[in-house]
Amino acid sequence: MSDPVDILDYWIGEVGADGWFAGGEALDAEIRERFAEVWAAAHDDGLEHWVDGAAPTLAYLVLCDQMPRNMHRGSALAFATDARALAAARRAIDEGWDMGVPEPERMFFYLPFEHSENPADQARSVRLMAERLGDPEMLLHARAHQAIIARFGRFPYRNAVLGRENTPEEAAFLAEGGYGPMVEALRASHAGDA
Repeated sequence: MSDPVDILDYWIGEVGADGWFAGGEALDAEIRERFAEVWAAAHDDGLEHWVDGAAPTLAYLVLCDQMPRNMHRGSALAFATDARALAAARRAIDEGWDMGVPEPERMFFYLPFEHSENPADQARSVRLMAERLGDPEMLLHARAHQAIIARFGRFPYRNAVLGRENTPEEAAFLAEGGYGPMVEALRASHAGDA
C-alpha cells in the first residue's frame, strides 16, 4: 500500500499543476488503479496517523480531498472522505503546517473548506486563499464556490449523485452551465480589483 511519499511523488511530481484540475478518464483510471486501496484505508479511519506535520498531512489531504474526485467521479464516493479532509485541514492550519508548504501545493490545505457546503467554511476558504496564497485565480474559484453556497445552500452539481432533488432554481442554474458561467461572471465583476 502507498505511503505519503508515494502520494506526493505522484501528485506533485507526475501529475503536476497542469493536471491537478484537468481530469479525464485516463487520469481517473490511473488514480483508481494506483490509489484505491490506500484511499479505502483512509475512508475506514486507517490513516489518521498521517495527519502529523506538513508533508504527511498534505499527502492525506490530496488522498482524501482531491483523488476521490478523480477515482470516484460521478459517484457519491467522490465526496465520501471530505469530512476527514476538512478535519485534517483544520488541524493543519491550527498547527501552522500549511505555511511550511510552498505554493502552489499550499492550496490543498484550503480546498477542503472550499468543498464544504457550510457557509462558515466557505468564508474561511476565501479568507485563507486571500491571505495565505498568492494566486488570484484560486481566490476567484473560492469566491465562486462561496457564491454558489450563498445562493443555494449546497452545490447543485452534486445533487444527482447524492440523491438530492434539484429545486427549480438549481435546475435552471445547471441548465445555464452551472459553475463555469458563475466563475466568468465573478471574473468580470472583479476585473477592476487588481
